[in-house]
Amino acid sequence: MQSIYPIKFKPIFKDKIWGGQKIKSILNMDFGELPNCGEVWLLSGVEGDPSVVENGYLAGNELNELVEVFMGDLVGDRVYDRFGDQFPILVKVIDSSDWLSIQVHPDDALARKRGIGYGKTEMWYVMQADKDAQLISGFNKEMNKEEYLKVLEAGELKSVMNYEAVQAGDVFFMPAGRVHALGPGTLIAEIQQTSDTTYRIYDWDRVDHTGQMRELHTEEALDAIDFELPEEVKTTYEAQLNHTSKVIESPYFTTNMLQFDQGIKKDYSQLDSFVMLFNVEGSCMLDWGAEEKMTLKAGEIVLIPNLIHAVALYPDATCKILEVYIQ
Repeated sequence: MQSIYPIKFKPIFKDKIWGGQKIKSILNMDFGELPNCGEVWLLSGVEGDPSVVENGYLAGNELNELVEVFMGDLVGDRVYDRFGDQFPILVKVIDSSDWLSIQVHPDDALARKRGIGYGKTEMWYVMQADKDAQLISGFNKEMNKEEYLKVLEAGELKSVMNYEAVQAGDVFFMPAGRVHALGPGTLIAEIQQTSDTTYRIYDWDRVDHTGQMRELHTEEALDAIDFELPEEVKTTYEAQLNHTSKVIESPYFTTNMLQFDQGIKKDYSQLDSFVMLFNVEGSCMLDWGAEEKMTLKAGEIVLIPNLIHAVALYPDATCKILEVYIQ
């Protein structure tokens, strides 16, 4: 078997009713004849929507096929034992020119109960934000099912939502069960569990191009919602230049920030996991000890197999990369 190497994948572009043009205008990614691009899926093991390898001798293969063939050599033995042949993390860039629906995702327990795979805990890293951009994370006061349904039926859900100002560099952790929505004018990197289950609660009374309102999932959402007020809405972290800075540590994924303006070396020999390097600003070169090298630009992601224990990154100028793995 030929040796495995850092892998890039073909982007999967998706137009959305709320999508915009920033994936093209800021990230220089061509989404063809789509009227907009609300999401680009950069790394996906979602059934029916898999990422396809773009580089090297594995080009044309789907991500989950690689997991099935390489198993722990690709994802790590513990990760493979836990998740099997499905890659456990979905990575996207989202461009919202309008409000996304107010929505919620199930946790693992509810997803298992409903036979829909895994739950959906996610994090958002704000790559760019327009002036006065906002998002919704949780409620602004203590709620219960009865009060929630009363507010929902009265058409007043917007009044009990917690609105947060957004600017580049902000991080928001969205555990399964938290009601949330992304507002207009934001370009975000999203890292989440491999799940495409979204329960839409409120869609701002808008209609699609056929004049129809999108489906709501009031009953499905009810048992998924966590009505507790969160202790922390915005994640605080300290990005240190030319160091690895911890951002999120959860059972579903760990995310670090690499902010660097000089070459840095990373040693993954003690980590029993794949590593994803997601460039959110700048450009750099990746060296893994082979003859060939790889350029990583803003909006691009590379999957480092578990078998590769050391890499070096050399920036063109200051570069920011989200480093993601499972502990």
